[in-house]
Amino acid sequence: MTTVSITPLENWVRRKIGLDRGRALTRSTIDRYQFQALNRTLDHARKNSPFYQEHLAAIPQMALAGLDRLAEIPFTTAEDIRRDPLSLVCASQDRIARIVTLETSGTTGSPKRLFFTAADQELTVDFFHHGMATLVDPGQRVLILMPGQTPGSVGDLLVRGLARLQVEGIVHGPVHDPAAAIDHALKEKVDCLVGIPVQVLAMASHRQGPALGGRIANVLLSTDYVPDAIAARIERIWNCRVFNHYGMTEMGLGGGVECLARNGYHLREADLLVEIVDPATGLPLAEGNIGEVVFTTLTRSGMPLIRYRTGDMAAFRLDSCACGTVLKTLGRIRGRRNAMLKMTRGGKRFFIGDLDEKVFAVDGVIDYRGWIDHQGHHPRLTLYIVPEELQSLDTLKACVREAVSCLSAIRRAMADGRLTVDIQLADGPVAVSTGTAKREIEHRRERNTFR
Repeated sequence: MTTVSITPLENWVRRKIGLDRGRALTRSTIDRYQFQALNRTLDHARKNSPFYQEHLAAIPQMALAGLDRLAEIPFTTAEDIRRDPLSLVCASQDRIARIVTLETSGTTGSPKRLFFTAADQELTVDFFHHGMATLVDPGQRVLILMPGQTPGSVGDLLVRGLARLQVEGIVHGPVHDPAAAIDHALKEKVDCLVGIPVQVLAMASHRQGPALGGRIANVLLSTDYVPDAIAARIERIWNCRVFNHYGMTEMGLGGGVECLARNGYHLREADLLVEIVDPATGLPLAEGNIGEVVFTTLTRSGMPLIRYRTGDMAAFRLDSCACGTVLKTLGRIRGRRNAMLKMTRGGKRFFIGDLDEKVFAVDGVIDYRGWIDHQGHHPRLTLYIVPEELQSLDTLKACVREAVSCLSAIRRAMADGRLTVDIQLADGPVAVSTGTAKREIEHRRERNTFR
């Protein structure tokens, strides 16, 4: 049996929570630290944020009695940030080093604005430094396929973190032209890529993509949700290892990353307290149950977020990681809370992520989007596929249809005549999407249940 090295995040967390050299990290030690850090965060937020002064008014001013009382604290939501972001800020404006504006997908609502101090950004650089140690060694080079020209952007922070490993980070930016990205990787002789799933898949599937086979040792896919099917295809084409990172801007860009076992995300538990709650009731769920990911920042000063609802669905793994860490392992993100479909009344629900796994498992698919409308009295699910070059399009359509019908909810709805599935293919060059976790099926008649 192959021995898997322990995640470098464990020693990093041990040092961050103040354990002396030689003292082992334990779950009880982490829990005690998180409890104390949570109370410091609550105190900081109450004293400095108009929003939290009101939001936490019903919570006793004394310290929270224990982590088992977390459910007494109200959630913070994306709408809270959109409505009045400055009211959540806990630092003077002269201390704010970076403001990130996130446009709201699929709605005309106000964008989210997030505020970070230089110290907040240093927390992310420190996480990137230790998290990337699993993928690269000193002297290697990493091509960063994400925004990085602006100081404080994700690519810039990653370059700074990699430099502490004596690794050179080279910013290419998002992949708009797969051939150009491949040429850049070959020219710079990089050992590792960091990018957005569908964009890296577009590179691997390009006719020049095989040129990177055997040259790229590791790939880090970094968005909220990474379909296993995309990772498997990239690994097959390039004969490399694909790792997943979970994070979002609200987390400070970094949340958790896989170790060599590649069986879920180890979390930056010195900076984040992560919970899984029932999305309907908001009540905590026992480990192993799928629910909504909720997090609290424990060390952020500029704009702390307390019990922030991410909308992402996942579960903590019950089994111990093969690397032997005591850090919690968050299982792969299954999809979004509001991105579920139900094919028929009383029928089985499924996540959009389940559909991703079926569609992206089909060789020849680079990206897709979908929508639901009605054809006569019955709903129609249309999938618009971005294909690879030189594909037999008729064969590809048939393969996608067969793959989609493997989902039992869709198969049953098709069998009883209550659903039509229409597969359309782009007939010319189409730019791939940003490939974030927030892929949704558009409901053109505002319905999310097939009746």
